[in-house]
Amino acid sequence: MGDYVTPGEEPPQPGIYRSEQMCLAQLYLQSDASYQCVAELGELGLVQFRDLNPDVSSFQRKYVNEVRRCDEMERKLRYLEREIKKDQIPMLDTGENPDAPLPREMIDLEATFEKLENELREVNKNEETLKKNFSELTELKHILRKTQTFFEEHEDMIASSAESSGIGEVLSADEEELSGRFSDAMSPLKLQLRFVAGVIQRERLPAFERLLWRACRGNVFLRTSEIDDVLNDTVTGDPVNKCVFIIFFQGDHLKTKVKKICEGFRATLYPCPDTPQERREMSIGVMTRIEDLKTVLGQTQDHRHRVLVAASKNVRMWLTKVRKIKSIYHTLNLFNIDVTQKCLIAEVWCPIAELDRIKMALKRGTDESGSQVPSILNRMETNEAPPTYNKTNKFTKGFQNIVDAYGIATYREINPAPYTMISFPFLFAVMFGDMGHGAIMLLAALFFILKEKQLEAARIKDEIFQTFFGGRYVIFLMGAFSIYTGFMYNDVFSKSINTFGSSWQNTIPESVIDYYLDDEKRSESQLILPPETAFDGNPYPIGVDPVWNLAEGNKLSFLNSMKMKMSVLFGIAQMTFGVLLSYQNFIYFKSDLDIKYMFIPQMIFLSSIFIYLCIQILSKWLFFGAVGGTVLGYKYPGSNCAPSLLIGLINMFMMKSRNAGFVDDSGETYPQCYLSTWYPGQATIEIILVVLALVQVPIMLFAKPYFLYRRDKQQSRYSTLTAESNQHQSVRADINQDDAEVVHAPEQTPKPSGHGHGHGDGPLEMGDVMVYQAIHTIEFVLGCVSHTASYLRLWALSLAHAQLSDVLWTMVFRNAFVLDGYTGAIATYILFFIFGSLSVFILVLMEGLSAFLHALRLHWVEFQSKFYGGLGYEFAPFSFEKILAEEREAEENL
Repeated sequence: MGDYVTPGEEPPQPGIYRSEQMCLAQLYLQSDASYQCVAELGELGLVQFRDLNPDVSSFQRKYVNEVRRCDEMERKLRYLEREIKKDQIPMLDTGENPDAPLPREMIDLEATFEKLENELREVNKNEETLKKNFSELTELKHILRKTQTFFEEHEDMIASSAESSGIGEVLSADEEELSGRFSDAMSPLKLQLRFVAGVIQRERLPAFERLLWRACRGNVFLRTSEIDDVLNDTVTGDPVNKCVFIIFFQGDHLKTKVKKICEGFRATLYPCPDTPQERREMSIGVMTRIEDLKTVLGQTQDHRHRVLVAASKNVRMWLTKVRKIKSIYHTLNLFNIDVTQKCLIAEVWCPIAELDRIKMALKRGTDESGSQVPSILNRMETNEAPPTYNKTNKFTKGFQNIVDAYGIATYREINPAPYTMISFPFLFAVMFGDMGHGAIMLLAALFFILKEKQLEAARIKDEIFQTFFGGRYVIFLMGAFSIYTGFMYNDVFSKSINTFGSSWQNTIPESVIDYYLDDEKRSESQLILPPETAFDGNPYPIGVDPVWNLAEGNKLSFLNSMKMKMSVLFGIAQMTFGVLLSYQNFIYFKSDLDIKYMFIPQMIFLSSIFIYLCIQILSKWLFFGAVGGTVLGYKYPGSNCAPSLLIGLINMFMMKSRNAGFVDDSGETYPQCYLSTWYPGQATIEIILVVLALVQVPIMLFAKPYFLYRRDKQQSRYSTLTAESNQHQSVRADINQDDAEVVHAPEQTPKPSGHGHGHGDGPLEMGDVMVYQAIHTIEFVLGCVSHTASYLRLWALSLAHAQLSDVLWTMVFRNAFVLDGYTGAIATYILFFIFGSLSVFILVLMEGLSAFLHALRLHWVEFQSKFYGGLGYEFAPFSFEKILAEEREAEENL
């Protein structure tokens, strides 16, 4: 496989520690069997096809017509799906995964979909026509009813006007005009007045009335009445409020103008008879037709419903089949066609460990197609870097996603995911150490885990929920580790648990009390328990002694010192482990230069300064107790006489000489003294360590580029001599070529570019090599300092979380215990609800997110930068399961 062929003698390694070994293979498939073979490979989901026709347009490929047919079938199914959802009919989704249909079955599917679509469109068209007719008849019914009411009102008004005025009474001019109008309305044929009746939307009526009055200059008479029933729009189905109107006018010129205005406002005009008898007869006919239309419309809707219910049982399965067919033909378009037109050639990336399963899938596809010619899989050699394939399950997937978010691993380099499974939740818990808050997180993750099948079936679209649900196993471990670190901190909702009994005396010595009462300023200060007088000498069995929760005077100073030193220890330990993992990468890729001139100098540099500092921290914890003792023959009264780590580190870099013994400042009640040196000759040893660390910098900077330059020169000279000797030989050219390949075969070892694994292929560019080496050297040297300081975030966030929890307890929930009686009981319930809500939303969610992001940064920058290149690309196999999942997700997001 060229530069990326994994040696056959290499012992198999679990895929979780490195990506799977991949190979490039050629597939030779007979044309008749190619479809079924690709279908079997799609069900298997273990091969990634390469496009062998990158310069050919999508419209010029062999199977473009089949892809278009699949697109058309999918469009028809989408139409069916929309109609089913419109009627709110549940679609049956059994989760069944049918096999990809054979090519000859496409015709049956197309005929089925065509028949369903035509039938449904015809039914919809008939239903739309019936609804339109029904709506028009309903409007006509209201017009006949309302106009009859108009005429009856006019008749009553005229009759009442005549009775009130008396027989033979002379009318005024205005009354005559009014009487004339009503008489005209009552009998339009007599005075040659005409009228039109129709329906208009209620919101358009005011503008319609104003325009009608102005355009006709007041020579029309308009009456309107609202329709009480809510009518539905025939196109959209939305409810519409409409009004009935009747317009009286005289002359043909007004008739034309009135009709144009009605058309402009989309008012519908209906014929209305002149006489009451005709209107009554027409109304009876309309009611009869409406009843008939209701019957026909109901039958049409029942037929449509039956068609959709029958289709709803198979739509999901049909969609799955069509998508599988479409993906198969898309994949076949990536193949090359043999000159004989009888064989298809494909190139695939596949895991070496799965070659037997792939061959069995090809054999099944060939047998099912009935072909007599077997399919062939031939491994190829290539200089191209293979894709990275890490096997995951539902537990490891979350941690692998955390690593892949930084960058896909370079092929076959160390995979940080298995180490992240432990270190990530642990570092999170160091910042989030609280048994109560960790238990809340653990229970939430446990709920997601126990109900995962029901929650997956529910397909909840909320993005935040999907984030928490997808990382349920990560959250579970973070909660479990938080309970552990909370137990070590002896912290549960900012309170301590006295599990093993305190190692401090129950009574405060009188000398300490007298010391505080001696001075008025001291008596007002917070009480401090000096370890020299209050500690009984027996350490607490595990974790932090609960008495520290009561010592307000020196609680923070003690916890700060402990957590700060602990953060440095954890940080340097993880960085050292990262450098050790880089050694495993160098060993695997057979990079001797990286081992000699990168790994060894890095370990020496790290050990000379930072591991030496860790040894001093551990020595200070182990050899200096609270009640004093003897170190190197010197007696000291307590732990305050231990050497200062910060001053010692400054003196080390300044190469300052120090006198052995104690520096004592006597004269106080409690002498302030400290041990100036840890051991005899400390200054000399530290000078040697600093010089040794500084010497590693030019080694890391220049040694590897120099030897790469020498190796390149030797290879160039050897190639020149080989070419000259071949010119004088009388052997055939093809044999010479084979010999040259054999000579260069040992160099074909996996050397992915980046992160010190090699300088890549092609001629050596010394400028690029020097820049690359300088960047990595500066990054490592400065990173050791900055990354160590970066790990102090473990101390800072742990302190912030504990103090915020303490403030929440003190300022909220503790106030409930001040009150007595019923008031205290009610206050307890109310304040507990507030305390619980703030704890969940602030301390668990917000602080948890903050700790998560900081732990993420520590792994991406401080840990993975020591050994992880992340320059690969992900293995994307042809998988029906993945394709269907992506389509389903796209549907849910619409």
